[in-house]
Formats: sequence, structure tokens, C-alpha cells
Amino acid sequence: METKHFRTLFISDVHLGSKAARTDFLLDFLRYHEAETIVLVGDIVDGWRLKRSWYWPQDCNDVVQKLLRKARKGTRIIYIPGNHDEFLRSFPGVHFGGIEVADRIIHETADGRKYLVLHGDQFDVVVRNIRLLAYLGDWAYDAAIVINIGLAAIRRKLGLPYWSFSAWAKLQVKQAVNFIGEFQNVVADEARRAEVDGVICGHIHHAVMEDIDGIHYVNTGDWVESCTAIAEHMDGTFELITWRQVAATAQVHALPAPEEREISATQAA
Repeated sequence: METKHFRTLFISDVHLGSKAARTDFLLDFLRYHEAETIVLVGDIVDGWRLKRSWYWPQDCNDVVQKLLRKARKGTRIIYIPGNHDEFLRSFPGVHFGGIEVADRIIHETADGRKYLVLHGDQFDVVVRNIRLLAYLGDWAYDAAIVINIGLAAIRRKLGLPYWSFSAWAKLQVKQAVNFIGEFQNVVADEARRAEVDGVICGHIHHAVMEDIDGIHYVNTGDWVESCTAIAEHMDGTFELITWRQVAATAQVHALPAPEEREISATQAA
């Protein structure tokens, strides 16, 4: 597979330090995609889970080193912290190994449009005002991921395609309270206040590009379930890349996540 070159790449919600992080897919994606600028739109490191239980396999180091190498070779990398890596919000303007930390930025595309870029947790009522409930929800998502791993192993054994129970469960719950639609509207309102053409965010793990009353709303998705990124081409147009789908059809074969490999090894024994 040939390496693709873009003006800008936007990636969020990797959750390094979580067993659910698909570092294997992300490493493949970074291997085949280059950009003048990479914007990390929050929750790259999962500080919440690391506080509960330390988990940092070699793949997490590999992702960090891959980004640092790109920075050394001239790629501008901007890190916008989210709620899971909020410890970095104390260092706006600081550079770590060539990676610049910023609370939010205004990104101007090649064709002159302006986008507000931020993680988005600031507009999540649960995270902002009911922190205990947010932690409980995070724990429930961990449990769903464990169920998902078992189901994925069974479906592989039966020759069935991948299907994510955790993504389905999360989407059903949030749709039930109209969470996604309300979140998108509130974030779009913030873009209007900033007098820009659009907004790029993460946080809710729901990748999409759509128009909301004249504001171009872009969500980068995540690298836990969907494995998605937003790419800006040299002419300023945007593309939503779902790497899990690309890897399934191209000559790229990401290894299963560590937990899936462990389950497969147990079944083989």
C-alpha cells in the first residue's frame, strides 16, 4: 500500500493506557499516512484508567515514538487535551519533544475556511457537572469492551464479520437520551460564537461530517471502536477515513488487540 500525503490529519480518542485502545490499527495508519500537520484532538492518553490500574504495553510506547519521530522529521503536531488527559491542560503553549499543547485552536484550511478545533468535553453536561456519573459510565464502557472481546472471538471462530457490542450499546444509550444530537448542536453554537465556518471535535466516539444550520460539524471518532480519522487534502477538502475498513480490504493486516490475542491463545490451548 502506498503512503498517502495530506495537509492535515485530525485524530482523537486513542485512549493509550486502556486495554481497548487499537494501537495496532493506529500504528498501521500512521505508517501509511503523512501530513504537514497532525492535530491530536484529545483523550490520546487515558489518564482516568491509568490512575485506576497501570497498563502501558510496548504498543503504547510505539505510538508515542512514532509521533515523536514525525515531529522530528518536520511534521507540526498539536495536542489538544481532553477530559481523560486533562492533566496536560496545565501546560498550554508548552512543547514536549516537538509536540505543542493547546487548549483549542482555529484551523484555517487550504481554501480559506476557519474551523474551531477542541476536544468537546466542555460541552458534555455529564462530564462537566456530574463527574461521578461520568466515571461510572467510563467503568460501564470498560465492562462492555470485555464483553465485546469475547463476542469478537466467538464471531471469528464462526466466520462472522466483526461487530462491536460496546459501540452498539454506547450508541443506543446515548441516542435514548438524545445525547449525540444535543452535543452536536451545542458544539456548533460554540463555533458560531467563535465566528468560524466549522468545528472539529472528538469526545463522543461518533465519527461524522455534516452541516448543522450553516456550521460544518466534524467529529473525528475514535481509535477504540471505529478507528477513524479526518484528513484535510491539499485543496482544503475533508475526508473521513475509517481505517478498520481500509485495513480489511487493503494489503494491510493489523494484528488483533493484545486481549484478543490472549483469548485466541487460550482457545488454541
